[in-house]
Amino acid sequence: MPTEATTAESIAPTSAAGSLPTETVAGTPLVLGNYDSVMDWMDDVVASGEQARLSAATVHLVMGAREDPETAIALEGCVTVPDGQPLVWALNSLGHPEASRVYGPELMSRYCARSAKTGVPMYLYGGRDRPSLDLLISELERRYPGLNIVGSYCPPFRPLDEVERRDVLSEIESSGAQVVWVGIGQPKQEHWMSQMRHDIGPVLMVGVGAAFDFHAGLVRQAPAWMQRLGLEWLYRLTQEPKRLWARYARYNPLFIVAFARQYLQLRRSGK
Repeated sequence: MPTEATTAESIAPTSAAGSLPTETVAGTPLVLGNYDSVMDWMDDVVASGEQARLSAATVHLVMGAREDPETAIALEGCVTVPDGQPLVWALNSLGHPEASRVYGPELMSRYCARSAKTGVPMYLYGGRDRPSLDLLISELERRYPGLNIVGSYCPPFRPLDEVERRDVLSEIESSGAQVVWVGIGQPKQEHWMSQMRHDIGPVLMVGVGAAFDFHAGLVRQAPAWMQRLGLEWLYRLTQEPKRLWARYARYNPLFIVAFARQYLQLRRSGK
C-alpha cells in the first residue's frame, strides 16, 4: 500500500542540491534511498555552497521528536535518514521496498572514503574527551589516506556559553570546512545543529551519534547479523546497560504502538 511520499525540498530547502524523496514515520519524514543517493546529495550540497543539515535517525530520535516540541522544531529543515533497522521496516511496510538503512557510522566511513579522493575539508565536533577525539582523527587518517580534516573541537558536557559558541563558529569558518561531522548524541546534536544554523555559514552539518566512539575503537559495533535482524539495540544494551536501559525500555515500545496506529489508520483510509 504505497502512501504519498513527500520530498526533502519541503524540509531542507537546498535548491542547488536538489531533493530526496521521503515518507513520514511516526511524525518524522525519513529519506527513501541508500548510501549512494544520500552521498550524492551530500556532494551536491558541498558543491552548491549552501547550508544543510542531515541526521541519521534512530527510534530514540523519532520518538523524542514526537514527545518533545523542541526536538521536533530542531528537526525542521533537517534531512533525516533511517539509521535504525526498525525504521526501514516501517518504510517498507508503507509500500517503499526501495527504502534501505543509512547507518550513521557506515555513512561516515563511506563518505570519508569518497572524500579522501576529492579533498573535501572536514571538521569534527564531538568526542568523549580530547584524547578520544585525537584517537578518532588518527584512525580516520590511517584508514583513509588523503582525508582532509581541517579542524576539531571536543565540547564540554554542558551547553556552550556565548564565548565558546563564538569561538567554535570562528574556528569552523576559518578552517574552511565544508562538512562538519557532529557526534554528541541524539537529540543533543540535532539541537546543536539547529541552533548553529543561523550563524555557521555554508556548511553541511551531519549528525552521526555514536559513530565517533565506534570509529575511535572505544565502543564495539554490533555484528552485521544482529544489525540486519534489528537487534543492534540489544547488543548496545549489553555494552552500555546503565546509559541505554532507560532509553530502550521507554522508546522501543512507544514506537511500536505509534507506528501500529499509523499503519492501521492508513489501512482504514485505503491508502
